[in-house]
Amino acid sequence: MKSNKTILACSLLPALLSALSFSANAQAQMYKWVGPDGKVTYSDQPPPSGKIKVEKKSYSDSPDLGNLPPELAAVVAKNPVTLYSTNNCAPCNDSRNFLKTNGVPFNEKTISNNADLDKLKQVSGDSQLPFMIIANVKFHGFNTEDWKKALSNAGYPATSKLPKDYRYPAAEPAAPVVATAAKDAAAPPKPATPLPPQKPTQDNGIRF
Repeated sequence: MKSNKTILACSLLPALLSALSFSANAQAQMYKWVGPDGKVTYSDQPPPSGKIKVEKKSYSDSPDLGNLPPELAAVVAKNPVTLYSTNNCAPCNDSRNFLKTNGVPFNEKTISNNADLDKLKQVSGDSQLPFMIIANVKFHGFNTEDWKKALSNAGYPATSKLPKDYRYPAAEPAAPVVATAAKDAAAPPKPATPLPPQKPTQDNGIRF
């Protein structure tokens, strides 16, 4: 069994290389204020009177914030997590299980065709999977220690604070099909070219 320091990753075939879009289940308001002592506070509740500066932000690009504790909702709104994955990728499964075990709400984008792969390249600059973004910080490959440290620095608690009834949103394609013009709205979208099955060999660049 490999050490936690080993980076687990899947890299897709370069020959196949030929922002992000997600609608949350519910919208909410996040308040940010600065107290007389200079302390910054985030909450989904309006601040007490007498605060120096108050900002109100609507957020809908975060996974199911409606029933999260205020402290966790504030972290998710400030530093949302997005995971890119693909099928038949053990490191992707490990990274997904890691986030869920640690109670980290996240959006998941799947790579299953060339359009998805192009989107991954656009966002990450690489074809390595799994790929995670915390706010604007990017992580290529799964490394338990690095991910724990990054999540902690982003404000995520060391133990899960998710409600017992919390349900993670379903994964969505990295490049969902959308109509590009009104005249095309009634026409069925052209199917994207699927990627061939990935084989974990050194020849195709997949690394574990």
